Amino acid sequence: MYAQMVISEATNDDPAKLEAFQARVDANDKIEPKEWMPEGYRKTLIRQIGQHAHSEIVGQLPEGNWITRAPTLERKAILLAKVQDEAGHGLYLYCAAETLGVSRDEMTEMLLSGRMKYSSIFNYPTLTWADIGAVGWLVDGAAIMNQVPLQRTSFGPYSRAMIRICKEESFHQRQGYDIMMKMAKGTPEQKEMAQDALNRFWYPSLMMFGPSDKDSVHSAQSMAWKIKINTNDELRQKFVDQTVPQAEYLGLTIPDPDLKWNEEKGGYDFSEPDWSEFYDVLKGNGPCNRDRIEARQEAWEKGRWFRDALTAHAEKRAARRVAAE
Repeated sequence: MYAQMVISEATNDDPAKLEAFQARVDANDKIEPKEWMPEGYRKTLIRQIGQHAHSEIVGQLPEGNWITRAPTLERKAILLAKVQDEAGHGLYLYCAAETLGVSRDEMTEMLLSGRMKYSSIFNYPTLTWADIGAVGWLVDGAAIMNQVPLQRTSFGPYSRAMIRICKEESFHQRQGYDIMMKMAKGTPEQKEMAQDALNRFWYPSLMMFGPSDKDSVHSAQSMAWKIKINTNDELRQKFVDQTVPQAEYLGLTIPDPDLKWNEEKGGYDFSEPDWSEFYDVLKGNGPCNRDRIEARQEAWEKGRWFRDALTAHAEKRAARRVAAE
């Protein structure tokens, strides 16, 4: 699949090139697509950016499920705009990945065959309107925590794509928090719905940062290349420290009996997620894994005629151009 862009092992292992590349990364230079890079760097970026792009597209599904059922016309319009934003984020990211020599079709085929993943959080259902608030507040909040540092990532196209994405995700987080505030300040039944949504999305949101640093396979090299800026555990801690006061303001309770402030470290102690659940969902055994992939498969198949038409039109125009010359 990557035959066109594979650089020989001898070139990749050239100590001088590797040293020069690392020096540029350490100096915070941006690496651009046509410049030399280690093949491992390229493949890591394709994996990370592709997974990020797929997450934006699959992430439309649990929220799109509520567009026709939002409680007011205003809420419908807001949610529709948000889902459209997520589609745009996927587009920016697919375009960034394509500069590395992999096509959007290839990435989609890898997703549908299980060779490329998306964020595990989107394998959980949105059962009530409060879940849409929890997704905005917690899921987009965790995404922002992950993504703001990526504006400083070493690969230029990825870094630049993240600038607009982070601005829009920040707005999405506020929109979600506004829903939770309305629910928490509403009737007892509405507040109960908000608390239930928080209970169900809290630990899956913590899992969004990836496994603990001691169990993370890719973190060390990704941080050396500045593809990642912070460790999983650093980001998870920052997310908890930021989110707990927000929950307290809403009058909601974080579903962790061991949660407590640690004066010495200046942050909260909290319970680890159930990592066995995380890995089980990654293997395809979450509540909505099958539904999500089937929805993407259906969209891919139904759009085949249009992709074929675009290709045929482009080939026809190219043939006419050649004939005219």
